Amino acid sequence: MITPVVRTLDRAGAEAAVDAVFAGLSPRSRYLRFHSPVPRLPTSVRARLVDVDGCRNAAVVAETREDGPIGLAQVFGAGHGTADIAVAVVDAWQRRGVGRRLLTAVAALAEELGYTELHGSVLPENVAMQGLARTVLPWARPWFDGETVQFTAAIGPAAWTVTHEDLLADLVR
Repeated sequence: MITPVVRTLDRAGAEAAVDAVFAGLSPRSRYLRFHSPVPRLPTSVRARLVDVDGCRNAAVVAETREDGPIGLAQVFGAGHGTADIAVAVVDAWQRRGVGRRLLTAVAALAEELGYTELHGSVLPENVAMQGLARTVLPWARPWFDGETVQFTAAIGPAAWTVTHEDLLADLVR
């Protein structure tokens, strides 16, 4: 069995990785990742995805020698210790643990960069991604905003601080 390597992505490899992962996504996977039908990656979106500076915006890539880039997880700095995250795995490699490895690695990278809270937005029908988020970030707080399932997860030392909100959320559950 081929085991993908997960590594930090640098600016030099970002374009090739983004293009390869996008090309490996079916129309359904593109819809689930970008929340709309995306037959080709718009220039403005591609520019944001390849803007990997290793400080505010960083990424990890999963790749194999045979297939090249097969998955990508990114953290986009929103300032004040918060960051948005996104994960995509090419269809041929989905449900093989790649997403879990990517999400775990990008959360660790975000912590190294000084972020204390991660945010994500998932379509309600993307139950696989919701399950992945619950597995890797079990303390994350999800909520439905009327269109998408949003989640927030503290990382680093903040993840182990119990707040009044945490206690109330546990009581409500």
